[in-house]
Amino acid sequence: MLGFKIAALAFFTALVSASSLIHKSIPIKHDHLHEKVRSRNNAAASGHVTQKGFKTIGYYASWAIYGRNWPPQNIQREALTHVLYAFAGINNKTGEAYLTDEYADIQKQFDGDVPDNKTTNLYGNLKQLYLHKKKNRNLKTLLSIGGWNLRTYFAPALSTPTGRKTFAQTSVQLLKDHGFDGLDIDWEYPNSTSQASDLVDTARLFREELDAYSANLTSHPHFLLTMAVPAGPENFQHFDLPKLNPYVDFLNLMAYDYQGASFSNFSGHNSNFFKSQRNPQGTDFCTQDALEYYIGTGGPYQAGNGAGNWTWSGSGFPAEKIMLGMPLYGRSFANTSGPGTRFSQPMDGSWEAGVWDYKDLPFNGSRVQYDYDVVASWSMGGKGNHSRYMVSYDEPAIALKKAEAISGLGLGGAMWWELSGDLPVNSSRSLIGTVKEHLLRCGGLEQCRNVLDYPYSKYKNLREGMPGQ
Repeated sequence: MLGFKIAALAFFTALVSASSLIHKSIPIKHDHLHEKVRSRNNAAASGHVTQKGFKTIGYYASWAIYGRNWPPQNIQREALTHVLYAFAGINNKTGEAYLTDEYADIQKQFDGDVPDNKTTNLYGNLKQLYLHKKKNRNLKTLLSIGGWNLRTYFAPALSTPTGRKTFAQTSVQLLKDHGFDGLDIDWEYPNSTSQASDLVDTARLFREELDAYSANLTSHPHFLLTMAVPAGPENFQHFDLPKLNPYVDFLNLMAYDYQGASFSNFSGHNSNFFKSQRNPQGTDFCTQDALEYYIGTGGPYQAGNGAGNWTWSGSGFPAEKIMLGMPLYGRSFANTSGPGTRFSQPMDGSWEAGVWDYKDLPFNGSRVQYDYDVVASWSMGGKGNHSRYMVSYDEPAIALKKAEAISGLGLGGAMWWELSGDLPVNSSRSLIGTVKEHLLRCGGLEQCRNVLDYPYSKYKNLREGMPGQ
């Protein structure tokens, strides 16, 4: 735990005060506190901070093989420490975990696959993830269960001891059969004290099942349990952090979807770090408030005043077990004057109205703008010559500031939704590449061997370790 007070706003404004991109002069407050953060980054960069390394985590969507035409072979495994495969499902009555698209998950034949009708072999996306693991022994894969579309299934399924036990057992069976290194629970979201308690008991059962499986393997590996968690106060206050901590390896903070055309009253920022004092209607939520809750007291939640002064008492979740989530997409608003103003619903997007892959941004002819008070960027115009078309997304300069926050605040690493939205990592504009390069300078990426031995899988080729591939 950090155990120090940090003037968070001063931290970021000091980092960018010399930038040519900033629109106005911002006074730097509490310089001595910023020095502590800067010295920590300097120490990490020089190798004087002892740590296992930062995590770089990307969600891969099972449906990316369809319209997006982005197969799992496109995953740039050397830039990542973890891939989370989205999504498996949960039966809302029994609690049983199941694969939601068996064709994509285990059946699709990719180039190089040789069908064997005499035995049961694993194919599809999950075979390709395993092959990535063979080629990068520090890459781990996790099966993510749930997601937004299945958000209502968790509460009834986990409301009984039998449902929770079934969920844990069948989830771990999916791990055994399909070659994962861990499981990720994505319940969006518990909304009561009783549901928070159900989630804690579920985590306990997952941990027991995972550890029991590990005990049956020769190498006794540690299988991971993670959770996707929200950044909005209405939702994050229902996570019992002290009781979850012993069972969960890390939390993936979904620090995005703060404002969007389909759910907001005003145009605004998708993933800002701070709230705006000048334009509060453009920042409905902020990452600062979420981190203050998760890493600070752990509850009860009290909204920050935006001044940037945090007290992290050390009684919340360990900072190194928080992964800062970042979007590989932007949210758009039509007929708007910019953040904090009225708008019309956009009718277009990369794959759905109002949402654009980062790799499609910015539009030709648009004007990219930055607000370092809140740590956010957006574009105006460039879409069919409509000057009042806004897209809120992270530019590389903003991704770098978030990377500096990860290293400076002692967070565990970065997470992205979802991998198909970025440019190739070797591109100067890749968001993953930008963050990865900073973390390499500040201690490097986690080096921790994955699991290749799955002797109890129902698939012959996985039991044998995919020989010759």
